[in-house]
Amino acid sequence: MEKASNYQELSVDTIASRLKTIDAVTSRIGTDTSKWQVKEVGDGNLNLVFIVEAPEATLIVKQALPYVRLVGDSWPLPLYRAYYEHEALVRQQQRAPGTVPEIYYFNNEQALIIMEFLQPHIILRGKLIAGEKVANLSETMGKFCARTAFRGSELSMKSADKKADVGLFSGNVEIPAITESLVFTDPYYDAEMNHNTPELEGIIKNIRSNTALKNRVQKMMMKFASNTETMVHGDLHSGSIMSTDNDSRIIDPEFAQYGPMGFDIGMLTANFLMAYFSQPGHRSQADLSDYQGWILATIKETFEHFYAEFRHLWNTERTGMLYPASLFEDQGQSSAAACDDVLDHILQDAISICGIEMHRRVLSLAHNADFESIEDTSIRAPLEARNIMMGAELILNAENIKDISSLTSMAERFNTGEYL
Repeated sequence: MEKASNYQELSVDTIASRLKTIDAVTSRIGTDTSKWQVKEVGDGNLNLVFIVEAPEATLIVKQALPYVRLVGDSWPLPLYRAYYEHEALVRQQQRAPGTVPEIYYFNNEQALIIMEFLQPHIILRGKLIAGEKVANLSETMGKFCARTAFRGSELSMKSADKKADVGLFSGNVEIPAITESLVFTDPYYDAEMNHNTPELEGIIKNIRSNTALKNRVQKMMMKFASNTETMVHGDLHSGSIMSTDNDSRIIDPEFAQYGPMGFDIGMLTANFLMAYFSQPGHRSQADLSDYQGWILATIKETFEHFYAEFRHLWNTERTGMLYPASLFEDQGQSSAAACDDVLDHILQDAISICGIEMHRRVLSLAHNADFESIEDTSIRAPLEARNIMMGAELILNAENIKDISSLTSMAERFNTGEYL
């Protein structure tokens, strides 16, 4: 397994000695390492994450590992992904200010990022499982997706700058390959690392025998691999968002690449829908309807904020080579219909991605806690089945879903279905 020549994995015991000479650290939490409290909190699949707390302040220390933590040494990964995460965070801060943690220090050789500790934020997925509502979530996420999509594209960027950025991120080969495998390919055949709830075997067989569906998935994979429309977060799910009761931030963009504009909001929507379908495993009947209704309202409002912000940017920041004013406004003509057409294209891609993500989270390697934390499979499996069946419907009929009300109505229909 190839590592940087001086790369050393951090641990709770070595963090103080390793970081005490970094000015960006000591200027914030002091030089007296005896007062530092270090706790490892990384529960993800790829990285070490530590909280370093001192009387003066608290920091997050994140270090990439040279393998997939979920699997172990048998699945090596390049450390350079930390470089791309750092570059993505810099761009997200520029394109959607205030939505990502502030970076204090980056060391490429050690694959190390030291950044702002978000407090009292916790992972959004945990709040959704607990039935907690987050004010302003839809506005934050809708605007983040719109701003990063628009400002990372040639609707806004100079073509030379955008092409240079595409060239830069094209070096992030191994991480997108995980998406290409775990998201677009593995759910649809008996891949070695797949696992699933046993009661789903019949539905899974039907999904994997549906060649029309697999054709649609592969067409979307071709777009993901080839369409460099904008820089995408690449892994925008409820585990990549940290929230309080009224504030949310986006973290962990190490899967960033240039791809379709609809990718991030599609993946986000899928994770909201999985939270929705999983709720009967977490809520009492008395609380269920209200909370599921809030999740669907959040999906609808996220798209409303996305559309409104995208149109605002279209009218105020359309300075790239695409749809220039010289073809429209400068000739006394409106470009509103062109903007609507672009948004329709984004929605169709988002719907397809949404369905695919709904499948991979119950059929592939990396599942999520919305379903997995429901220990009784007799309760879990029927909820996962609803999720799988709606995912298939989205994939097969993406072009026929013209608005988000149709999507949320579809979710309500599948939420009452019995598929096992």
